[in-house]
Order: sequence, then structure tokens, then C-alpha cells
Amino acid sequence: MNNFRRVPVLLGRTFSTSSRHLRNKVPEAQKLFQEDNGLPVHIKGGVVDVLLYRATMTLTIAGSCYSLYWLLVAAMPRKKA
Repeated sequence: MNNFRRVPVLLGRTFSTSSRHLRNKVPEAQKLFQEDNGLPVHIKGGVVDVLLYRATMTLTIAGSCYSLYWLLVAAMPRKKA
């Protein structure tokens, strides 16, 4: 019975002593994305965002074409030999 009373105390000590002091980066990101520079929001992050956007669009278009190809192959009747 005595061990069950110590569990909340141990958990409280573990979480209270392991806190880190992190710098808040949200205001910097808000300034970046709210800036009126004529860019769409999906590429305001710089070169990395542009590359991620292009890779996503390439994979989406390639996957759609691949799906349509196999849909057409499945729709064609097989020749009887």
C-alpha cells in the first residue's frame, strides 16, 4: 500500500524537473507568412518549400497517371487464344 502513495510524488518530480526553456518562434513565423510580397503562402518559406511543393505535385500527377493507366488496362478485354 505504501508504494501506491509514492507514485504520484515520483511522477510529479520527474515532470517538474525536466522542463526545458524553449524560445517562442511563432512571432517570427507570423511576420514571414503575413508579409505582403506577392508570393502564395505555400512557397513563402523559401527554397525548401518550393522543392517540397514541386515534389508533391510531381508525385500526385505521376500517381494519378499511373492509376489511370491501370484502370484502362483493367477495362480492356483480354484476347482469347
